[in-house]
Amino acid sequence: MQWAITGYTLALSAVIPLAGWMTDRFGTKRIFLITIGLFTLGSVLCSLAASPEQLVLFRVIQGLGGGMVMPIGYALVFKLAPEGKRGAVMGMLGVPMLLAPAIGPILSGWLVEYATWHWIFLINLPIGIIAILVGIRYLPRFEHKAVPALDYLGMILGPAAFAMLAYGVNEGSHSWTSTQTITGLSIGGIALLLFIIVELRQKEPLLELRVFRSSDFTRGILIAWMLQIALFGAMVLIPLFLQDIRGYGPLKTGLVMLPQALASAFLMPIGGRLFDKIGARPLAMTGLGLITAGFVMLSRISPDTSLTYTMLSLVMLGGGSGLTMMPLNTHVLQSAPKRLVGRVTPLTTAAQQVMVSFAVAGLSGYLTSQLTGHMKESGGTDPIGSAVAAYGDTFLLSAGIACAGALLGLILRRPKPQSGDQNGGEGSEPENANANAMMGH
Repeated sequence: MQWAITGYTLALSAVIPLAGWMTDRFGTKRIFLITIGLFTLGSVLCSLAASPEQLVLFRVIQGLGGGMVMPIGYALVFKLAPEGKRGAVMGMLGVPMLLAPAIGPILSGWLVEYATWHWIFLINLPIGIIAILVGIRYLPRFEHKAVPALDYLGMILGPAAFAMLAYGVNEGSHSWTSTQTITGLSIGGIALLLFIIVELRQKEPLLELRVFRSSDFTRGILIAWMLQIALFGAMVLIPLFLQDIRGYGPLKTGLVMLPQALASAFLMPIGGRLFDKIGARPLAMTGLGLITAGFVMLSRISPDTSLTYTMLSLVMLGGGSGLTMMPLNTHVLQSAPKRLVGRVTPLTTAAQQVMVSFAVAGLSGYLTSQLTGHMKESGGTDPIGSAVAAYGDTFLLSAGIACAGALLGLILRRPKPQSGDQNGGEGSEPENANANAMMGH
């Protein structure tokens, strides 16, 4: 199951940096409609999967299409919106991002419990068809542009490195000395080293790694990665805990998760406004502190724990992420040299998907290893108690990662003005500079 998530996120990370190049080379409208079509096709194939291996493969296809839909879509809306109303229009695009975490688990829980899991994917078919038809009818065509040579080596080495490292981390849950673990980590490590060398020597790299020369950027993105690993890895495990240990149905699980999404949606705009006044450091420390406390509370729950206690811990996770996520992302963008800002978006977005894949593989693997250990300790006579203890250990590990991020927040500082970076480096079309940045120019 974890590879159905990991395969999708790795596919996203592979194609996100290609969005800008593809739209310039083949046309924005054409690529946008093709990616929607590929995502829709992948969704249908997922609904027809007859084995776990097929589901993982079809999720990769779905991710290859879905990875470019959002950056191209945002850039399109930015270009087409009237200049005086761009803020309002772009703000409307944030509504689904706030509603999806609240509505998604409830709708999918209802489908699983009262219909069939296939509809989680089939529901995308009519939406995809409508989107394609509307796009064909109403989206204007944009002129093709001259494009630099594509970084083919980066395209090959990056996904290979991330996939093999995720595989090695996952296999480490069984044995860190096994052939599979050593092979995955070794090949992934070598590919990652070669990827870094290639990207630093490329004039137009797939991912702009030179931005890590900014110490403020590096500090900010390291803390953001800790937040993502702690939060997103455990978010896969919490619904499993609620269903396997607490015995909740899929719909009830979705309803229990609702307060977390609402807390995140409520505090996200507040975090954005506070960032302008006090900067990222106090928000990162406070938000990650809340997440740490929430995970510590989760590590203590059992089959008899009250629902109020469980939901309170989830509210703390949601509130902490809402308070921290946007300020950290904004801090990272502001910390980058101005001439590289347009290339930071694909780096941070792709890196987030890679961190999510590592988090899912790593924490799922850790849960498996702890479950095996606790089962041995009990002699196999207490499977429920062993599972509760394994989940508790995993939530404590997430708490430790979040706590480390909160402590690292102490070294965050307001980014210094970058000298010599007045040129945006984005060509002679200032009206499209922000839109291009969304797609990775």
